[in-house]
Amino acid sequence: MNANLGIDLQKLNIAQKKVAVSTEVERNKILNAVADKLLERKEEIYSANLRDINQSERESAAVPLIKRLLFDEVKLLSAVEGIKQIISLPDPKGRILEARELDEGLILKRESCSIGVIGMIFESRPDALIQIAALCLKSGNCIVLKGGSEAAETNRMLTAVFKEVSNDLSFASIGSDWIYLLETREQVKEMLEFDEYIDLIIPRGSNSFVKYIMSNTTIPVLGHADGICHSYIHSDADIAKTIRVTVDAKCQYPAVCNALETLLVHKSIAGKLLPVLKKELELEGVEIRGDAECRSIINCKSAVETDWGSEYLDLILSIKLVESIDDAILHIHTYGSGHTDSILTESIQTAEYFMNAVDSADVLWNCSTRFSDGYRYGLGAEVGISTLKIHARGPVGLEGLMTYKWKLYGEGHIVSDYTGNGSKKFTHKNLPRE
Repeated sequence: MNANLGIDLQKLNIAQKKVAVSTEVERNKILNAVADKLLERKEEIYSANLRDINQSERESAAVPLIKRLLFDEVKLLSAVEGIKQIISLPDPKGRILEARELDEGLILKRESCSIGVIGMIFESRPDALIQIAALCLKSGNCIVLKGGSEAAETNRMLTAVFKEVSNDLSFASIGSDWIYLLETREQVKEMLEFDEYIDLIIPRGSNSFVKYIMSNTTIPVLGHADGICHSYIHSDADIAKTIRVTVDAKCQYPAVCNALETLLVHKSIAGKLLPVLKKELELEGVEIRGDAECRSIINCKSAVETDWGSEYLDLILSIKLVESIDDAILHIHTYGSGHTDSILTESIQTAEYFMNAVDSADVLWNCSTRFSDGYRYGLGAEVGISTLKIHARGPVGLEGLMTYKWKLYGEGHIVSDYTGNGSKKFTHKNLPRE
């Protein structure tokens, strides 16, 4: 047992090996039981969540944080549905990604396998714990979780459900050591040093926090910092469609990373669009901050330079008028975070130009930025959204928690036969992936 970390690392290591060779039936059995147990113990979960919310309110926590902290029946049912969707997905382990005959009787296969042990540090949303744990188990990974201290009671209760179910299902032989919950910052610092046991760190938090994690560990890090999401309204956009999509992108759930933060509007459509849009946004309580040209059309607060690089996570929207689609793309590349950006236009050619030019993990046409989500993409859920350009990008579901290994099947083959004068030749013939 590592006293500071609060984890028996040897048991974690053993659990990782058990989970790695477990069957899909075993893992799905646990997930099904977790879904049932969450519903069975929902009143206890709601009570724990209420204690967290009351404590956060006593500490005068920010309103967006308290919104993310809430775990009510809607969130629970959504989480259970996410688990069911994950169960229904094909087993990501053991898939043949590539097969090739190197020579007669010498067959090479590239096969998917789990990464190992994931260290996950996330914000106040308790439903994220359920998504993360379910995805990790389905993909054959172990998980060490650290949620925000403001959600301590809820996270304890949710982790206990996973552990209780895993221990009860003795036939599965996995046990409960595949999942651990950390509760202090000191434990996170300790975890960052255990590159022998932790294979990947996924942080979800502020830009400075993610940079801190990357600078203080030798463990690979996957994730994103800010979610500065844009929508660009082209000159030919449909006004009614644009208003509907924009209001949803900003207001449907403003406290999350895929909510709209900056609206870029082509000057030629601004006079028609902005007065109507302003009324709809203000009905939802949105504060608008506009550049000088925006303010010449509607009455709103003045946007300053820092607004263009701000992730508000609140009912605030910055608006800037642009001369062209290229100006919009330049603005996104200058101030964006590579998370999610969208265009509203009636031209497929214009949309494709924008979507090819904007270098973000998720690029959308005529739909809300709020669609940038693992559950909505059909991934079951997500451990986060990655803005990196290697391994996994965008919503990280099962595929992002997998790696692969090469398997070579021979019949006594040796390299010497393929070197020197008169050596044998490789056939290098691609085979069906079976």
